[in-house]
Amino acid sequence: MPADLEAVLEAAEEEEEEGEGRYDGPPLPAGLILAVVGLLCGFATIALLWVSERGCERVRDTSNCGALGLPLLVLIVVVTMVLGGMALSRLAMPQPGVVAFLGVAFMLVVVLAFLTDHLSSPWMLAVVPVLTAITFLIANLVARLLERVDA
Repeated sequence: MPADLEAVLEAAEEEEEEGEGRYDGPPLPAGLILAVVGLLCGFATIALLWVSERGCERVRDTSNCGALGLPLLVLIVVVTMVLGGMALSRLAMPQPGVVAFLGVAFMLVVVLAFLTDHLSSPWMLAVVPVLTAITFLIANLVARLLERVDA
């Protein structure tokens, strides 16, 4: 390899290490990150539920999935938790898996406990994402408290 090429490659590696050419904007507030990811997870949950209902409707000619309903619900919850954890991880939030797990779990508990009778209402399209954003904020508080207890 020519010496000039080696020098160019070394200079490029040094620039990457120094971070030149990379835009470092101000970090987003943690509350904003959690709320936005919570909203997205809420919309993902609604979308996955809608797709599963349409799939059952095509296969069984009814929106009731029967014996497949519980496994589909578990799959939807797991996918939503994984998506939330990946998003929080990419945004460098501490304990992304715990926050995503607790946020989706808290949302699911509230929906099953208080909103089950109203799930087919159109206003649930707004309530579930907002509720999920709130539960992500609460989950972050719980995760920080659990971290303090471990220390």
